Amino acid sequence: MKTVTLSTLQAFKRAGETFSCLTAYDATFAHAAREAGVEVLLVGDSLGMVLQGHASTLPVTLDDVCYHTRCVTRGKGASLLMVDLPFMSNTSTERLLQDAGALMRAGAELVKVEGEAWMADGIRELTRRGVPVCAHLGLTPQTVYQLGGYKVQGRDADQASRILEDARALVEAGASVILLECVPASLGRAVAEALEVPVIGIGAGPDVDGQILVMHDVLGVTAGRSPRFVKNFMAEADDIQGAFRRYHEDVKARRFPAEEHCF
Repeated sequence: MKTVTLSTLQAFKRAGETFSCLTAYDATFAHAAREAGVEVLLVGDSLGMVLQGHASTLPVTLDDVCYHTRCVTRGKGASLLMVDLPFMSNTSTERLLQDAGALMRAGAELVKVEGEAWMADGIRELTRRGVPVCAHLGLTPQTVYQLGGYKVQGRDADQASRILEDARALVEAGASVILLECVPASLGRAVAEALEVPVIGIGAGPDVDGQILVMHDVLGVTAGRSPRFVKNFMAEADDIQGAFRRYHEDVKARRFPAEEHCF
């Protein structure tokens, strides 16, 4: 696999070719995902739940994310590395820039931020300073208590329209990628068609430009009830490498997500 960059993702979108993304938290699993062909790896603040055992992503610190970013950097190879800014990194522009700088020094190649149109100023400052940004919309886990739980977003027309307009505003501010979580497939398609930048989905239907899942969900080892958009690829594979490869191939062939994984 050639080195994956933002230009690679943009070329995929122009060609109508989808791409796969997967969370990773250490060098070994990053290497396995890379060998399976996964184009984008995410050091997600989901580590707070799947690694640390918390009920949400909120307890994750900048030091936590930087540590796991350094680990993944050593195993990611040619894959593009996206990294989450943790909860409350957006309390001020100064804090946002400092925390993003720490992630970039740790090895991030794309920084993901949660927030709606109000994040436009912060994204503008980040991109002005050379930090590529992925803006996360829809179900934003850092606001889970405000949302009243992990619920599908954008079901009604007003909310869907707001998400689309927020996406447009954040791209105008400089966001290079949009990530949509837990929205109806029709909204995922509308956002992807409206924007020139790549749109990655997790529970956003089959018509976005890329798909992402949490590694533990792909391997079927997540405790508790799995979300509708999840598929256990380990059930169809002989080993972890095979599960990652099957996920990547199913995404590239648009076999995943299927109708049963969509809202």
